[in-house]
Amino acid sequence: MSLITMPFGLTEPLFVPEYWMPPSLFHLAERTGFDIESLIFSFAIGGIGTVLYNLIFKKGYIDMPHTERSHQRHKLHIYILFVPAIVFVIFSLFTTLNHIYCGIIAMFFGGLATLYCRPDLKGKIWVGGILFTILYFIYFGSILPFYPQYVELYWNLDNLTHILVLGIPIEELLFAFTFGMYWSGLYEHLYWRKLIKSKEISTN
Repeated sequence: MSLITMPFGLTEPLFVPEYWMPPSLFHLAERTGFDIESLIFSFAIGGIGTVLYNLIFKKGYIDMPHTERSHQRHKLHIYILFVPAIVFVIFSLFTTLNHIYCGIIAMFFGGLATLYCRPDLKGKIWVGGILFTILYFIYFGSILPFYPQYVELYWNLDNLTHILVLGIPIEELLFAFTFGMYWSGLYEHLYWRKLIKSKEISTN
């Protein structure tokens, strides 16, 4: 899943400088809008977002039976996978919203669409969003004591809500929640897998 998220780092020009202007190797973000760090970041969150819930709650996977795959709601399986991309494009083209809000809305709708198709994943989707937000909050919060001006220097706060949660832009936390919400259930949805307790797998 990390390899799937990694190319999303190439969307960085949509966010620079409207959302932020991050420090980057060789000043690539400032010069081109692209940076190496975004690829690394996207790769990392893709893997973490997929496995975080499973690690904490000790879950494994089994294949979804073909009898369940034939359920009426799964006829929209392929289309639902593209909901976030479609929503993002619509909001980007037909509104003046900052692209970070377009992304947040797109992932939220993607999570809801997954819930429709895979109601068995509702726990992982909602709790996955919360867990990833907590992890992201800890990560971001660990930077601020050593670099108090970090947000002020690199985020374009004039284009945002100016709402900070212990120094962290609320947009970052909304991104974390909606990403965790959507991405936590994507692997199961994409590959027709179901969650099961790990100990049940070992006894089979």
